[in-house]
Amino acid sequence: MNAPDPAAPGLLLHLAGPLQSWGTRSHYNERDTATHPTRSGIIGLLAACLGRTRGEPVDDLARLSLTTRADRPGTVLRDLHTVGGGMPPKLTVTTAEGKKRPPAQGTLLTHRSYLADAAFTACLTGDQHLLHACQEAVRQPHWPPYLGRRSCPPEGPLLIGLWTHPLHHLVHLPLSRRPSNKPLRIDFHSDTPLDQLPTPHAAGEHNHTDALDGTTASSEINDDPHNRTPQGRTFRTRDLYQRTLPLPGTCAGLGAAYLDALATYTEATVSSNGAAQ
Repeated sequence: MNAPDPAAPGLLLHLAGPLQSWGTRSHYNERDTATHPTRSGIIGLLAACLGRTRGEPVDDLARLSLTTRADRPGTVLRDLHTVGGGMPPKLTVTTAEGKKRPPAQGTLLTHRSYLADAAFTACLTGDQHLLHACQEAVRQPHWPPYLGRRSCPPEGPLLIGLWTHPLHHLVHLPLSRRPSNKPLRIDFHSDTPLDQLPTPHAAGEHNHTDALDGTTASSEINDDPHNRTPQGRTFRTRDLYQRTLPLPGTCAGLGAAYLDALATYTEATVSSNGAAQ
């Protein structure tokens, strides 16, 4: 994945809702969630907005670069689900051999993890024609978008805009979180190195010796979609880059306070020709 051109327009999204779930190792009855939006989850969201079925290729979307900012990291919530209980034998869960489970084993227990009360700002960069198409699709989606799982709808506004210098705005956009007197340190995750991420001069990152600078990959994550068909979904492993920045004075609050701050920032950005038309 090549580093994005800092001046090229990028698509900015606000990802927030009561629940989110970005699975990376989900397998059968155990469904996990990453602590931040995954490439496969965001590509799936865009594919739904564009009206692409599960079997259609997403190679063009997979070439987009993704960087996310954790406005609110949220809290991991683990939920217990039951499947198949109280149903007649012919309607119970089918086994791998194609048979039906006996009555005593008809109820399956599944554990599913979510991020509760989390909010992220995402930046997508790459092919400009595709980004324009994605912007219009998010504005008028073919199918409803969701935050990792269909049970996790986003709260508005999902679309922030297609703006020039998107990484600058990713750092400076208002944060969807309550103001706090405690030192504020915000995590950024990306599929490309984050050493070129614009840093506010007042942030004083050099004063924090434990801050990740994003020059080298912090880990690997298995979230790059290779095959999206329901029967053969596979993913590629890619490098994950992380950087932590102190961002003082940017908390806009929640609800109407955040929307007002976002509208003010957007108006100032558009008036200064920072948005792509």
